[in-house]
Amino acid sequence: MDKRVKWGIVIVIGAAVIGGFVYSQIPKRNSELDAADKVAQAPSNKRRILNVNAQIIRPQMLSDEIQLSGNLVPDEEVDLSFETSGKIVEINFEEGREVRKGQLLAKVNDLSLQAQLKKLESQLKLAEDRVYRQSALLKKDAVSQEALEQVQTELASLNADIDLVKANIALTELRAPFDGVIGLRQVSMGQYASPSTVVAKLTRITPLKVEFAVPERYAGDVEKGTNLTFRIEGKLKDYSAKVYALESKIDPVTHTLPIRAIYPNTNGELLPGRYASVTLKRAEIDDAIAIPSQAIIPEMGKDLVYVYRSGHAQPVEITSGIRTASEVQVVKGLQAGDTIITSGTLQLRTGLPVTLDNID
Repeated sequence: MDKRVKWGIVIVIGAAVIGGFVYSQIPKRNSELDAADKVAQAPSNKRRILNVNAQIIRPQMLSDEIQLSGNLVPDEEVDLSFETSGKIVEINFEEGREVRKGQLLAKVNDLSLQAQLKKLESQLKLAEDRVYRQSALLKKDAVSQEALEQVQTELASLNADIDLVKANIALTELRAPFDGVIGLRQVSMGQYASPSTVVAKLTRITPLKVEFAVPERYAGDVEKGTNLTFRIEGKLKDYSAKVYALESKIDPVTHTLPIRAIYPNTNGELLPGRYASVTLKRAEIDDAIAIPSQAIIPEMGKDLVYVYRSGHAQPVEITSGIRTASEVQVVKGLQAGDTIITSGTLQLRTGLPVTLDNID
C-alpha cells in the first residue's frame, strides 16, 4: 500500500475518534449550562438568608453624661503658726483629733508681758482716782478745766498701754481659727518658735469640696445648683454633690472651666486629697428612643439603621440626638415597637432575607 494512503487512513480514523468524543460531551455540557442558567435566573434572595440579632425599641430613661476627673479638697485648711516669737511652753492638742474654734492649742513664753500688764494695772486705780478728784474740784472751781483734761489724758493713755500688752499676750497664744481636725505636730515643748514655724495643719473635712474642670464646650451646661455624682476608688457606692461655685473665666492654657461642688461628708467618711471620678449629667430624657451605637451604619453622610420587616432587612435613615457610652438617641426615623437589626450590619442589603437568632 502506498505510504500516503496509509497516513490518510490514520488521519481519518483519528478524526473520527475525536469527533465521537466531542459529540458525547455535548449533552453533558448543555445540562451544565442549563443548570447554571437556572441558578443565575433564580432570585438572589433565595440564595442567601442571614442570621442576625435584633432589638425591639422600647422608650427608656436616657441620661447625657460627662465623665470627668476630680479631687476632694477640704472645706478649709491652714498651717498653724504663732504670730510672735518665743519658747513654746504649752502644747494642748492631740494629733489627729477634732478641735473647736477658739480652743487654745499652744503657747509661747509671755512672762515679761504678764509682768508689764500687772504693773500697768496697778497704776490704773490711782489714775482713776485722780480723774475723780479733779472732777469734784472743778465743780467747786478749785481747779481749771485744763488740769482735769490732763489727768483724763493720762488715764486714757494708761488704758491704751494695758490694751496693747493684752494684745501682745494674745499673740503668744495659738488658737484654732475654725472647727476641724488637727494633723501631725511639727514642734516640741521648749522649742523656739517664730511666725514661720508651722506647728500643725488644721483641716475642716465636714463638708468636703469636689474640685474638677469641664471642657469649654460644656461650660454653658453647668451652673450653680447643678447636681452630680462621684465615685471613690475602693468604695462601691455613688456619692452626691452639688455645684456651688464656678470660676469666672475659661483657663486659657487647658481650655477648661474650673468648678467646685460641695459634699456634706456628715460622718467624716471621706478624706480630702482623694481622686474622684465625677459624673456630670447634662440632660435627662424620660421616654427616649435609644439604640445601640453598633446598629448605626454611616453612609454617604447619612446614618442608616436596618429594620426587620416581614422577614427582610430594610434600611431607614435616622437623625440622632444625644450619645452615651453605648447608646444613641434617635429623634427621627424610628418609633417604639420597631425591630432593629444589631448584628451583621455590614452584610445587610435592602430586601435581604434574615432570620432572627436573638431578640432583646
